[in-house]
Amino acid sequence: MSEKKETAIFAGGCFWCMVKPFDQQPGILKVVSGYTGGHVPNPTYEEVCAHTTGHTEAVKITFDPTLISYAQLVEIYWQQTDPTDAMGQFQDRGDSYRPVIFTNSDEQKKIAEASKQALAASGRFAAPIVTQIEDAQPFYEAEDYHQEFYKKNPARFALEEGGREHFKQKYWGEKGKNN
Repeated sequence: MSEKKETAIFAGGCFWCMVKPFDQQPGILKVVSGYTGGHVPNPTYEEVCAHTTGHTEAVKITFDPTLISYAQLVEIYWQQTDPTDAMGQFQDRGDSYRPVIFTNSDEQKKIAEASKQALAASGRFAAPIVTQIEDAQPFYEAEDYHQEFYKKNPARFALEEGGREHFKQKYWGEKGKNN
């Protein structure tokens, strides 16, 4: 593996469901669940769930850009979320579950915006694409019990993943089984 490392930050509902699709891709070095986009330093899960910190549950992905590109990560991201739902994702409702691509550079922003425009133009969804693209803000790692949740608690993960999996199958077919 090369020595190059970049990061990507995506919010797409419950962070438990956002780790596995990225974790299993070649070139992914690390996927961390956490909180970003708020106004309170070092928030706890309970504070974020209380909707008092302004944070969104997200994943921070460290990747080798010589093995997987940021554009490829954005494409994987679209296939894990409902980009037409600004008020949360699947059974998870509220601002802390809103879909956001947090960009770390002008280049990432350009790639994310072009990808969003292409998805909107594709006609795949009848409703408008409402996923936000915002500048990255401080990212706070979630408590340890949230990390790699799909491995630690597979039964609970399967329950949480149900609605998302149905949506992915409907809109992306076999390609959406990117998990």
